[in-house]
Formats: sequence, structure tokens, C-alpha cells
Amino acid sequence: MADKLIIFDTTLRDGEQSPGASMTKDEKLRIARQLERLKVDVIEAGFAASSNGDFEAVQAIANAIKDSTICSLSRANDRDISRAAEALKGANRARIHTFIATSPLHMEKKLRMTPEQVLEQAKLAVRFARNQVADVEFSAEDGYRSEMDFLCRVVEAVIKEGATTINIPDTVGYAIPELYGNFIKTLRERVPNSDKAVWSVHCHNDLGMAVANSLAGVKIGGARQVECTINGLGERAGNCSLEEIVMAVRTRRDYFSLDVGIDTSQIVPASRMVSQTTGFVVQPNKAVVGANAFAHASGIHQDGVLKARDTYEIMRAEDVGWSANKIVLGKLSGRNAFKQRLQDLGVALESETELNTAFARFKELADRKSEIFDEDILALVSDESVTSEKEQYGFVSLAQHSETGEKPHAAIVFTVDGKEVHGESDGNGPVDASLKAIESHIKSGAEMVLYSVNAISGSTESQGEVTVRLQNSGRVVNGVGADPDIVVASAKAYLSALNKLHSKADRVAAQG
Repeated sequence: MADKLIIFDTTLRDGEQSPGASMTKDEKLRIARQLERLKVDVIEAGFAASSNGDFEAVQAIANAIKDSTICSLSRANDRDISRAAEALKGANRARIHTFIATSPLHMEKKLRMTPEQVLEQAKLAVRFARNQVADVEFSAEDGYRSEMDFLCRVVEAVIKEGATTINIPDTVGYAIPELYGNFIKTLRERVPNSDKAVWSVHCHNDLGMAVANSLAGVKIGGARQVECTINGLGERAGNCSLEEIVMAVRTRRDYFSLDVGIDTSQIVPASRMVSQTTGFVVQPNKAVVGANAFAHASGIHQDGVLKARDTYEIMRAEDVGWSANKIVLGKLSGRNAFKQRLQDLGVALESETELNTAFARFKELADRKSEIFDEDILALVSDESVTSEKEQYGFVSLAQHSETGEKPHAAIVFTVDGKEVHGESDGNGPVDASLKAIESHIKSGAEMVLYSVNAISGSTESQGEVTVRLQNSGRVVNGVGADPDIVVASAKAYLSALNKLHSKADRVAAQG
């Protein structure tokens, strides 16, 4: 393993814990298929014991994905571990990832357990998990803030019980690269059987150093697995960014002397899919996957790049999946061309019905918009009404009037359980009026905590992509809608969020 860095993607588990980023089973499965195309080594599909919905998502991914190891998180107890094992039965390669906190603060305040009780619980959990599957990962939650002597005892004991991967997370993003790297190195040197397991790092980005800390854990500490997410998605300030780790190791192979098995051309499609599914927009200056990552505004830079790309570019845009030719289809394009473009973009629709629905949406959009971009197509197929078997609320039509000096008014038609209903309202603006028109009938009582608009491509003809985040009774959900009419996109996003509020099962929060 010395020459290979294992990429462990936790977008579907730790990434999903970001408020508003929860995903449906179908959305998780779609992203898992993209992660498989990306050639991720390990996909953490969810936390099977947290809810029936998460169990079903882990089970569906385990049955569908053949090339990646599928992993489920579990707390260090028999019930969680049994539930994970059951969900993973259909996997070609299954891993149970069990965790328990080891820092003095967490043991005393959260677990209310003594160190000896935690040590015994960790051993029992790994022993039980090892009887279910051959591949068991153990995480010492809040490992970086744990006492070295105690952590050494725990790690040595769980390796003896059969743990094949040892993860030392910086759960709260407190670490500094050099200190974290040396922390992992010291652990590996002091644990007598450290060579019997792969060492892993899992860093949060609270101080903006998740990637740097992870790389230090690899280079200084000798870790050979990095736990990360697409776009750095995750709770609080997020997780270590997969695309940045992969491209750092690949671009600076002279320094790291490591290989990664990732198909880097699938990085941008994965980034777009996760962004459009969760509604978390990628900032333009985000490394590798931001819209400006390969843009050069300075005249000196532009001149240099034109003469020789490597004057200012250390990576090629096409190597990570950026397409030079973004305009691909128009209203004269046929169904086969549309289907082929979906395949090129890494989108796999599950049935002919879904393909036909998406193609009908494409033709409708092409009649309204002369140029169809890849981003437009991805937005079409990320629309829940294309892939959901049944939705509580569906958009039908919208009429709104807005004039300077007059109160904006909107009238909307939408479906509730398949039956059309009508709503009307005034508002402070056309968007406000439209959403109030929906609420005039539904009366959800939800509070809007985020409303954001993103232009999918770069012209005034562009589709607008709207994200609406709603909160109700402690639950937070995202809805995303896209349309050339931003008011219509807003209504679609609001209905999408209401669908999730209506149908999404409660889940138990956990982090490793």
C-alpha cells in the first residue's frame, strides 16, 4: 500500500450532515454512481442505523455499486453494527466503520464514560463488526484532542481485535498541519502493531486547513487513506476537499511519491452533480472546480498562457473534466444525441420513462433558449420531478404581475397528491408573491433560512438555479429549481423543499 493513497469519500454521510444537504435515496444513488465513475476507492454511503431512509440508501448503493468498497458508519454498539451489516449484504466489498470518542472532553461530557469503559466498548465493537465483515474501520472520534497514551492503548487493542483501518480524525478542525502530521507519526511509532492496519486521516475545515492537515498526515504521519468529500461539503466549515487532495497528490507526485486511482476527468461532473443536488453553490474561486479555477484575467498571465500553458497553469482544465466546448445541443437535436450527451456527462437515468421525461424537458427548454449548455442539461436531470416516482407537490403554471409603484401579484397552479390547486397572493416582489401564493394553500409553517440564485451559464438567456432552504420543527431541507424564468425557478425550488419536508425521515446526527 506504500505507493497508493486510498480515497475514502464521505460526501453521502459526513457531507450530508451539513444543514440542508440531506439527500433522497435516488439522489444518493445517482451520486454514488458518479463516485464509482470517479473510481473512488471507498464510498461511505451513509449511517444505516440512523433512519429507515438511510438504511435503504446504503442498501441500494451496496446492491448497485460494484467497483468501489461500500461503507456504512455505526456507533460502537451491536445494534448499529448489525444494522450496517444488514444494509451492506449486497455489496461486492463491504466495510463497517465504527467509532467512539476518545478525548477527555467527549468521554466526560458527551459519553459520560470512563476511559476504561471506552476502551472496552471499542474492543467489543470491533470484535463484533469483524464477525460481520472482513473489512472494519475504527475511528477515534475527536482523536486529535485525545491523550496520546490512552489513544495508543485503544488503537493497539482494536487492531488486535481485527480493525483493518485506523482513522484519527480532527473532528472539530483544531489541528495545525505540522502538529497533526507529527501526531499521526508518533501514534504509528508507539503502537506496536501499527503495521497491521492502514492509517487514515479525516480532517474538518474549521480553520481552513483540512486539506493541509490531511496532506501532512499523509506525508509526515504516513497515513495511506484520506477521508474527504466532493466540494469539501460538510457540516460547519466543511470537510477535506476530495478534488484538492487528489490534484495535489497527482500534481506534486515528485513530493508525495504516491499514486491515486481516481479518474480525474470525472471530478468536475461530480462537483456539478453534488452542487446541483444539494443546492450548495461552488464559489467561483474554489480550487480545481470553481468557475474561475482556470480563468486568467491579467494581461501578463493571458500572454504567458497563450505562449506556453505551463507558465501559469500547473494543471490542465480538461484533465479534471472542464469542457472547452460547452454548447452541445439545440432544439433540432434528437433523442439519441440527448441520450449520448447524458452519457458523456456521466448521468445514468434508471428507466426509459425517466429518459423520456428528461428529453421532453430538454425540448421544452430548447424552444425557449437557443443555446443549451452542459449545465442546463445537468439541471434538467437533477430536477426531482424527472426521477421521483411520486411527489407530494408539483409545479404546473405561474402567472405574476409586477410594475413599478404597484403591489406585485402572483397566481400559481400546482398539484397536491396529483390534484391541481390554485393559490394567489400579493407580495413585496414577484418571488415573494409567488411563494406566498403557494403558502396560502399549504400553510406549512416552515421558516425560510436561505434563498439564493445562481446563473447556470453565463448569459442573460441563462437558466436561473434557485436554492431554497426551509426549516420546520428542527429539520432543515434544501429545494432546488431551475428555469429561464427566475420566478418560476423560485416556485419550483420552494415546492421541492416542501416535498422534502413532507417525506424525508428523521435522522440521527453523528460524526466521525
